[in-house]
Amino acid sequence: MAESKPRRKLAVILATDVVGYSSKMEENEDQTLKNLKVCRSIIDGLVKEHHGRIFNTAGDSVLVEFESAVEAVVCASEFQNTIKGRNNSVSEEDQMQFRIGINFGDVVIEGDNLYGDGVNVAARLEALAQPGGICLSKNVHEIVNKKTDFQFHDLGEQKVKNTVLHAVDVTLDGTSQRKISESTAEQSSTEKPPAIAVLPFANMSGDTEQEYFVDGITEDIITNLSLWKTFPVISRNSSFTFKDKSVNL
Repeated sequence: MAESKPRRKLAVILATDVVGYSSKMEENEDQTLKNLKVCRSIIDGLVKEHHGRIFNTAGDSVLVEFESAVEAVVCASEFQNTIKGRNNSVSEEDQMQFRIGINFGDVVIEGDNLYGDGVNVAARLEALAQPGGICLSKNVHEIVNKKTDFQFHDLGEQKVKNTVLHAVDVTLDGTSQRKISESTAEQSSTEKPPAIAVLPFANMSGDTEQEYFVDGITEDIITNLSLWKTFPVISRNSSFTFKDKSVNL
């Protein structure tokens, strides 16, 4: 029997995670998890309001699917502004900042999860975003540019994790208009040191309640490896795009 081909579709993907999450967990794990829960309730509500769907979470990272690029960018902006307002009203220890990347591209459907280049590019844009900022792919910018009142700053081609992306910042209060980094161009011709990726463990128990525990082991390994400065460690967002997916190594 021929193996069925994976189902694909086009989707707008939003990727976000907390700036300095590992350090916050080291300093005060209980308080960090409490603050993360508050912030998650904010993004959960906004995603629902803007007709999105959260399809993957791991630790501090969240991956969201939207049918509309405009809804995705508006949702991201409202989230960042709400988090900024919260940060102004709580102690420095309780403040959290998020980076957000948004891409429109082809994704692979596996159950309720999404994989593929469309998701990976969103995660790379998130890594490129400023703390408290939103970074868009060029195609998302082209869709929303004349349909919203947002201001944008074109970063041009940027090299992120061995991939060249045309990135555009959404200009928000509290973020700066960045110049294209000269180091970005230099990195494209310079060999980078090898990086470590910790792929999510599979839950072999058959007990769905153990899923959180299994994900926690992966997150702990990523966090501990991140303390070593010898090799870069691939982010949770990128690693967890392979969750529940068979990978040939």
